[in-house]
Amino acid sequence: MKILVPVKRVIDYNVRPRVKPDGSGVDLANVKMSMNPFDEIAVEEAIRLREKGAATEIVAVSIGPAKAQETLRTALAMGADRAILVQCDDEVEPLAVAKILKGVVEEEQPGMVLMGKQAIDDDSNQTGQMLAALLGRPQGTFASKVEIEGDHVSVTREVDGGLETVRLAMPAVVTADLRLNEPRYASLPNIMKAKSKPLANKTPADYGVDTTPRLRVTHVGEPPVRQAGQKVGSVDELVEKLKALGVA
Repeated sequence: MKILVPVKRVIDYNVRPRVKPDGSGVDLANVKMSMNPFDEIAVEEAIRLREKGAATEIVAVSIGPAKAQETLRTALAMGADRAILVQCDDEVEPLAVAKILKGVVEEEQPGMVLMGKQAIDDDSNQTGQMLAALLGRPQGTFASKVEIEGDHVSVTREVDGGLETVRLAMPAVVTADLRLNEPRYASLPNIMKAKSKPLANKTPADYGVDTTPRLRVTHVGEPPVRQAGQKVGSVDELVEKLKALGVA
């Protein structure tokens, strides 16, 4: 079985994002970029499925600028077999991403699309669901456990009430949650090998997709500064303060 793993280049999760002075967006100048953490978990899970003999090939795909090759090389160093970069210098919205991935899926015919549940830059949590709808395939979102059972995949998902297990006929779309696994570090020999692994370059036009934005960002601002807390000496004092605030 072939597994397709979409990965996105985002601001490194250890970096505090800065808003542009004019409030038009997030400042990306001279900022460390890395693979979206949820996508990294998806790559790791694909590798583990291959190690169990459930998968034979892992293809990583990214949609973004030329520098997204670095993100793909990271996926290749972790263990992906080859990569595809759909180069697009403009920001691509979730629906356009899903349409491009649909074209890649139709070309590659993977048994499973395994991707992060959301990207940490826009937090949209839409692409996986949109892709499944466009393909007409079953989906298992927020996966905390993935098990292949013949021509089906069992996905344990995290829901508000606890855990829910769904059994999907493959081919299917699965999105990875935080507790699915702990991604491995790429070893130096694998980083060197990744440089020689195949990386194909495509464009949105190759899949007949128009990436013109349908949404317009009106303003981006810093979150409000959190107010300092207050210590109280007793429960009665706490109740009085809550009453004064209209909470109790």
